[in-house]
Amino acid sequence: MNFNMPKLNFKINIALLSSSLYVAFQLFANILSTKIALLPVLNLAIDGGTVIYPFTFTLRDFVHKTWGKKASRQVVIIAGVLNFVMVFLFWLVGKMTPDPSWSYQSAYEVILLPVFRITLASVFSQIVSELIDTEIFSLVYKKTNDVLAVFFSNLAGLLVDSLIFSFAAFGGVLPLRTVFEIMLANILIKLVLTIISVPTIKLIPRGVNQEEI
Repeated sequence: MNFNMPKLNFKINIALLSSSLYVAFQLFANILSTKIALLPVLNLAIDGGTVIYPFTFTLRDFVHKTWGKKASRQVVIIAGVLNFVMVFLFWLVGKMTPDPSWSYQSAYEVILLPVFRITLASVFSQIVSELIDTEIFSLVYKKTNDVLAVFFSNLAGLLVDSLIFSFAAFGGVLPLRTVFEIMLANILIKLVLTIISVPTIKLIPRGVNQEEI
């Protein structure tokens, strides 16, 4: 007997993958930012979300190059909305009466409920910086090339994001010196990861007309 097996034609949708990772990394970063750690060697205070958040700038550029400016803006807004949904669910579950056998209610409240302020700061800084990133990417891409577009758009975005986020999330809660250290560490880490990730834009084929970038 002959059995004709169907051929698998699996092809990764780069735009869909990039937008999904962008949203996921935004959520991960806001949760990780509840921990303030020390940056090795430099001994600067740094929020945990910085280990993953810088990649969102390049991921947004991937979406921009494959789906265009309008879709890129939509992904930024969607990520912001989902962050609010996340913190609402943290709050809602936190308000539920814990089972007597579960003794971690105070730990839950201490670790996850502060995410609300961090998320508010993150969403505001994210939307402002990512929309600036979007406009600069579009402008530079049309006049030069995608590599320079990623570098200059990410540079502008990370500076704006680091400034707004550090003071909005931790100002008045942590000592001013610590807040400045977090901002500096954010800028340094994001800049290094931006430089590393810049060449990857060449791996992403343009999926829209030049006018839609």
